[in-house]
Amino acid sequence: MVNPPQDLICAIASPPGRGGVGIIRLSGDGIEPIAQRLFSKPLRSRTAEYVALKHAEEVVDTGIALFFQGPNSFTGEDTLEFQGHGSPVVQQRILSLLGDLGVRMARPGEFSERAFLNGKMDLTQAEAVADLIASGSIAAAKAAMGSLTGAFSQRVEKVATQLLDLRMQVEAAIDFPEEEVDILAESQVTIRLATLQDTLQQLFDKAEQGRLLNGGIEVALIGAPNVGKSSLLNALSGDDTAIITDQPGTTRDLLKVDLNIGGLPIRLVDTAGLRDTEDQVETIGIERAKAQAMRADLVLFISSVEQPLAAAKHDLDVLRAEYQIEVGENPDALTAAPLAKVIMVRNKSDLLTEPEANLEADLEGELVAVSATQMTGIKTLTQKIHTSVGLVHSEPPFTARVRHIRLLASCSESLRSGQQCLQQGQPVEIVAEELRLAHESLGQIVGTVTADDLLGEIFSKFCIGK
Repeated sequence: MVNPPQDLICAIASPPGRGGVGIIRLSGDGIEPIAQRLFSKPLRSRTAEYVALKHAEEVVDTGIALFFQGPNSFTGEDTLEFQGHGSPVVQQRILSLLGDLGVRMARPGEFSERAFLNGKMDLTQAEAVADLIASGSIAAAKAAMGSLTGAFSQRVEKVATQLLDLRMQVEAAIDFPEEEVDILAESQVTIRLATLQDTLQQLFDKAEQGRLLNGGIEVALIGAPNVGKSSLLNALSGDDTAIITDQPGTTRDLLKVDLNIGGLPIRLVDTAGLRDTEDQVETIGIERAKAQAMRADLVLFISSVEQPLAAAKHDLDVLRAEYQIEVGENPDALTAAPLAKVIMVRNKSDLLTEPEANLEADLEGELVAVSATQMTGIKTLTQKIHTSVGLVHSEPPFTARVRHIRLLASCSESLRSGQQCLQQGQPVEIVAEELRLAHESLGQIVGTVTADDLLGEIFSKFCIGK
């Protein structure tokens, strides 16, 4: 573990702008002499004191001072919070006074980084601090709090403990090569490897749900002109975001709207209608629409009930063949990046005199009838969006990031490779190395194995005062 710096840092820990209360936070060695020079009375640990903050004999501000003596503090160091008036001018003046006394400005996330380096929290808990602050829904906030209180870390550490025990059994066989087969058989290494992979898959599924709540998904609206893409965008957003006309080609560029649908952050992207055209500007918009279909996490392929269902399916097949868009679950979600899933949306269902035959049976159920103008079928569509990306109705117990997903995938791949080596009768040293790599991947999630440059990347995205 890297030794944390001990120099004294400071930062504004309240939101920018004017407010009733402004908080300035300090952490590191040498707080007590600074407090003696600034405040009108001595501070006691873990006791709120009403003080005047002075420069020479002038009172700069008044407020509450809270001193926490390390290691019983957020960072594990001596820390001090001054809760004064939320004036940016006053706060900047206080920071200037602190700078004159040798206190430096904190880097983004440096308080949380010091908490991690001092063993007050692991890396997933530190990341959850930023996720909780940035949460855009109640579900996301609950998931972030789950990670902050250790739900994700405990699941990872449980798998890591099982993996460590398995490594010990495998490496014991290396020390006694003449008894290698017996040791591996008695330890049931093959069976335990398979069980461990199942446990890891369950953890991956939960982490992926947490990632969706944390980062959200991008949903592209794709289809021919005048099928109601813009109307559907307005229906889902609850606002007249997109211009709607009967003239084909109205939408010529990407129109993006950020929403929160059922607790899931979603970026809806309206695109130009797919058709053959000689209009150069519209052609560029159509190419951007197709490119967007490849980048999106989910594609809503929209057709109108005025077009026969078979013809709409044919158009979707053509697009899927050209851009390799797949429908349904990815068979190897841990090792391959899933291509965009597709929900086929039949818009203008209010024009139907009778329901289309076998509507829900088509495309493995990934087909929904809606009327964007009448707002029918919208709830069913939002439920399909949730289930299509793997977000179940039960709230995930923790939040997760892309970094965590990739490391879990790497761990799974190493376990799979180790199992294959074992089945093929390859040297047990190779199996042990694969298990070591898997264990290292889990260590990088919680921060027991972490490169310095990774720490810099993670904490640089935090608020200054955290």
